This record gives sequence, structure tokens and C-alpha cells, in this order.
Amino acid sequence: MLIIPLAEAKNRLSELILRAEGGEDVAITKRGKPSVRLVPVAEPALDRRAEVAEVFRRLRLLSRGMCLEGDLKAIAREGLD
Repeated sequence: MLIIPLAEAKNRLSELILRAEGGEDVAITKRGKPSVRLVPVAEPALDRRAEVAEVFRRLRLLSRGMCLEGDLKAIAREGLD
């Protein structure tokens, strides 16, 4: 793990970001004590709003007494995948 003081990190920020993106642990200290770590951002989660909206639409239809393919448990499980 690379441990670097804040004052030095300010001057080397671009380099430290590249190193963190490459998988190296980078810790920045403040007054000699670890304060923060630089870590790469995780891949963005898939936008599943449309899928969730469809599951809720189907559940609303089911609650109105309409018959849907499958059962309530299957519909609920589908929303959890």
C-alpha cells in the first residue's frame, strides 16, 4: 500500500489516481494519520428501473383480480433477479 501525506498527494494527484485505477492501494494521511483511500469506482449498476416497473405493473394487475401467466411467487422472484 502506498501511503502519502496530503501535501504531497495534492502535487501528485493525477499519478495517484492512475495507480489506484491500476489496482494499487493508495492511502492519504493527514497529520501523520491515515485519512482516506483512493479506490477505483465500481462498474455502474445496470439500470433496471424498466424491469422493476414491469413487475409492479403485473402485480397491480394481479391485485385487481386479473389472471397473469405464472404465479405471484414467480413474479416476485423475477423482480429479485
